[in-house]
Amino acid sequence: MRYAYILLLGALCLVKTATAQTVATSINFIDYQRSFPRINDALRHKEDTLMKQFADKRLSWPARYIYIRSFKYDSQIEVWVKQEANEKFSLFKTYRVCAMAGSLGPKRMQGDYQVPEGFYYINEFNPKSNYHLSLGLNYPNASDKILSDSLMPGGDIYIHGSCVTTGCIPVNNEQIEELYILAAHAKSEGQDFIPVHIFPIRFDNPRSSEYLKKYVKDFPEYSFLADELKHAYTYFEKTKKLPVIMVSKKGDYVVDGIIPKEKEAVVVKKERRPLKTYNQAEISNVVERLPVFPGGNEKFQAFIDKLSKEMVPYLLNDQAKTFAMVEFVINKEGKVIYANVIKGGNDELNDRLIEAFENMPQWTPAIKHEQTVSVKLKQTIFIEKPESQVFSRQ
Repeated sequence: MRYAYILLLGALCLVKTATAQTVATSINFIDYQRSFPRINDALRHKEDTLMKQFADKRLSWPARYIYIRSFKYDSQIEVWVKQEANEKFSLFKTYRVCAMAGSLGPKRMQGDYQVPEGFYYINEFNPKSNYHLSLGLNYPNASDKILSDSLMPGGDIYIHGSCVTTGCIPVNNEQIEELYILAAHAKSEGQDFIPVHIFPIRFDNPRSSEYLKKYVKDFPEYSFLADELKHAYTYFEKTKKLPVIMVSKKGDYVVDGIIPKEKEAVVVKKERRPLKTYNQAEISNVVERLPVFPGGNEKFQAFIDKLSKEMVPYLLNDQAKTFAMVEFVINKEGKVIYANVIKGGNDELNDRLIEAFENMPQWTPAIKHEQTVSVKLKQTIFIEKPESQVFSRQ
């Protein structure tokens, strides 16, 4: 097979394990949550209200399975519920996301303030959150671990209260109490993997779709991810069931195992030169001290800023800006080798970037067990034409 697939959040997420230990854990989870004062108060104030809302919509309480999906640009969170694994989901409620960080596009590194996009599940219940209550997501997932910064992909992504964010999904305290209670009951009923799908937009909203279209025009490298997210959205809209989500060896999502054809309209071409390969066994994934650019991080950032400006002439006529991700190895002598542009750019621009990285001055190499070692790093470079140079199509 060309692709090695990893199942993320398909139908298997809804299968309950029938061992005595799991059943006991499931039954006791909601009671365990009651032991926290904040949750106990929320249950006393909210549980009856939620039961009435379920009754008004002719839904059985409590939901044994829930599915959460969020729309970044539309600032919404939906909660879908059902009672049996083979049933279709029914919409229970839509909540308003009250703050947003970053822009469209996935999260790729620590400190980029981006809300992730993709397919996740709840992996943490925090009843003592600094943001009232919070539900943790399993970022970085299998895809993120391949495509994001290898050393600092970021983490600590939550749905939480308090209506502030630097890359999470915030709602107000009343709403997070309801979301937390719904999720806690589902977990207590045996749903160990509560799926949370994060989409850039609501794809059936014309205004949102037009915004996404303009965004992809500026960042064509984002089109493949956006298409796969739309496939998952469309599948659920038609079936009210979750698609099977897989991850290719390259880190791309594949919905239902159908690999979409490449679209000719994509402006950015794949670089013609083959990727330079290296022996993975020679690369250290864990080190005691990271490599240091001559002069430190400030000098490295100055190098990146200067390089970004130097690359502007190599943007295509109708390519106003791009994010290019460069993967490179710093060997045990501190020399940059095996530079590859793995995302974004264009053929000529990528060649120039690779040349610039491999001609960087010698770094202070990484240290592991008091010895210098080779490490692999990734660096994103944002390249944008001045407004006066932007090509306008008639």
